[in-house]
Amino acid sequence: MSHTHDLDITIDQISKIEGHAEISVTVRNGEVTDVKLKINENKRFYTQAVRGKPFVSVPQLVSRICGTCSVAHLNGSIMALENGLGLSPSPQDQLLRELSMHGLMVRDHAMHLYFFCLPDEMNADSVMELAKTNHDLVHEAFHVKGAGNALSRLVLGRAVHGLFAQVGYYSQTPSKEQINEVIKELKENRDAALRLCEIFYNSKFEFERTTNFVSLVGERFDYLTGEIHSSLGLCISPQMYRKHLDHVVKPYSQASAYALEGKDYMTGALPRLNMIKDKLHPDTQKSCHEYLKVFPSKNIFHNNLAQAIEIVHGIDRSVEILETNEFKADTKPALIPKKSDGIGLLEAPRGNLYYLLSTDEQGHVTFADIITPSSQNQINMENDLRKLIRGNLDKSREEIEFEMEKLIRAYDPCFSCASHFLKVKWNGQKPAK
Repeated sequence: MSHTHDLDITIDQISKIEGHAEISVTVRNGEVTDVKLKINENKRFYTQAVRGKPFVSVPQLVSRICGTCSVAHLNGSIMALENGLGLSPSPQDQLLRELSMHGLMVRDHAMHLYFFCLPDEMNADSVMELAKTNHDLVHEAFHVKGAGNALSRLVLGRAVHGLFAQVGYYSQTPSKEQINEVIKELKENRDAALRLCEIFYNSKFEFERTTNFVSLVGERFDYLTGEIHSSLGLCISPQMYRKHLDHVVKPYSQASAYALEGKDYMTGALPRLNMIKDKLHPDTQKSCHEYLKVFPSKNIFHNNLAQAIEIVHGIDRSVEILETNEFKADTKPALIPKKSDGIGLLEAPRGNLYYLLSTDEQGHVTFADIITPSSQNQINMENDLRKLIRGNLDKSREEIEFEMEKLIRAYDPCFSCASHFLKVKWNGQKPAK
């Protein structure tokens, strides 16, 4: 087929992702002159909606930003409020919070990998086709995802929009009987998670572009603690994030975009495995030894393999926590309102999730800043698409469109989360340019 010199492509709805977005591409004289990733979910103004609300009500409100990522928003907001109030979670609460994140990762990664990515790997249009040709695999999909749901219900009372996590404490803690049931379910699904790793380890999909990888790096692979590290050598505390992130306006997108010190970057499972694979659970490292050899990697499709490995890690670490700890009834601390600015940072399934919540002397929220991973990945995705298209201009329009969709799916974007912004206010400071 001859080289494509002039081409206009618009994908109105990218399939098999969370939320809604479209891509428009212009090629003239064999050059990619324009690429736009348009996040077109309706704005929902959560940063404005929480203003004036009592701080204790905020976690339940922001968890509704997205059902898929509700646990991350729940924990991120609680961490920000505790930081502002000067509260430190007890060792038990920190373990429960970690368990809730592992439940989120197991469930969310399973959804993405089994239902969105496997059809591409197996040349099927959707998981419905796989149900006919790979019945056992689809059966495993529901069970692995169900194990993540069970862990979330154990810790939070619900798989989505959890109830038990409160500012400073947990209103309910799991019983030994409940714990044993979840341990059993997690163990029963470990082999299926390893088979998922094998599938994505053997994937032939490949796309590489040198970029900056960013993740939290702490003592453990727990998604909750550590400092912000980049593959280019940046190392800063979460409290310093606003001095390094640049807000970038994309007029055609319903979500804000971000650069790190003026450059595009990627956050998510691939950066986590690139930077802290040695901190995975020892059992995970042993079982996934061969798969872990591919990291560090610049292949965006290895984000899928990284997520599969994180499912195994979530199972192994959660079983260890549940088998070696007893959880006692928690005590609600004295929550004394005060004027404060609190920051929370954690690793959501798709990467760094930043929360800044300001309160007045009565404990009412005066300002909220929420920066989601998919917003941060916007510029990187566009630049990846530009290179991808440039390298595939000898293919048909349909083939180029499929390659573009596969690449976006590899990021596992959550455009529902990304589109809730009204604007970013920097409290008198102008964002860096």
